[in-house]
Amino acid sequence: MKQFTITSNDANQRLDKFLKKLLPNAALSLIYKLNRKNAVKVNRKREDNEYKIQEWDSIELFVKDEEYATLTVNKVPVPLKSAGTSKQRLDQKDIIHEDGEILIVNKNPGTIVHPGDFKTTDLSLIAQVQDYLGENFSSLTFKPSLIHRIDKDTSGIVMIAKTKPSLDFMLNALQSNKIEKVYLAVCLGTPPETRGVIRRKLRRLENAERENKIIIDDEGGQTAVTHYKVLETGIHGKYSLVECVLETGRMHQIRVHLASIGCPVLGDTTYGNKQENAFAKRMYGVGRQLLHASRISFVHPSKKTPVTYTAKLKEDMAGLLGRN
Repeated sequence: MKQFTITSNDANQRLDKFLKKLLPNAALSLIYKLNRKNAVKVNRKREDNEYKIQEWDSIELFVKDEEYATLTVNKVPVPLKSAGTSKQRLDQKDIIHEDGEILIVNKNPGTIVHPGDFKTTDLSLIAQVQDYLGENFSSLTFKPSLIHRIDKDTSGIVMIAKTKPSLDFMLNALQSNKIEKVYLAVCLGTPPETRGVIRRKLRRLENAERENKIIIDDEGGQTAVTHYKVLETGIHGKYSLVECVLETGRMHQIRVHLASIGCPVLGDTTYGNKQENAFAKRMYGVGRQLLHASRISFVHPSKKTPVTYTAKLKEDMAGLLGRN
């Protein structure tokens, strides 16, 4: 018999969903059978599959050790240190802030935030985070989770929730536009105005693989609003540094919006200028889109006070701007 005490990380979910996460190799039919046969007890009594488990509930699971091991095998990920070099692990210098609720990381370009985004086995930021937290993180079913995402070749701030309550709080803030995200972009050319607002609706192309995934569609697209401010012009005679603040958070929003006003992000292979990208790579070593999530402001999930965090530019972008 296995016994578990529910914490805030695992509370407020249906009993059958909790059991499915706890026993990832069990079919739902087996989950239902275990409950039907009284092999699952909540506070020493049987509850329906729809029962919402609560913090401090006691869950008893009457299965043999061998069966439990089979149903949970591979639940714990293999540490990255045994999968390759130490360079795969999260670098301490990339941690901007950490407390009991959230972890804020300055992501490197070229790292995907989640493997599901690309259907790949490539190293992801969330795998690095889960490896970093390791035994310091304890939950039956909840894993550290992304609060938001940025593109693979975009660098900068990514926030991870370390508890289920903080994830719920931050996702609600995100959906309510109560999180301010500020980006820095090196653009080809200079925007027409020093300050401006780009209001162009965006639509995702279905089955777009190597083509543009997002297009401007002011008739049938989703509302997208980007506020921008030109910080610097004449960089190497042809580039500008632009600060962008998102009012909405659509996929590739900044990249598509800046391209729509004739100032694509330098190095952007999807929406940018191929000839200029090739020139920048040859002359300045630009090997990715020079877009950086530089600042984020929000109300802290437990302290309930406003906080702001910033991320230093990565070496490639800082080098082009002469800020190394």
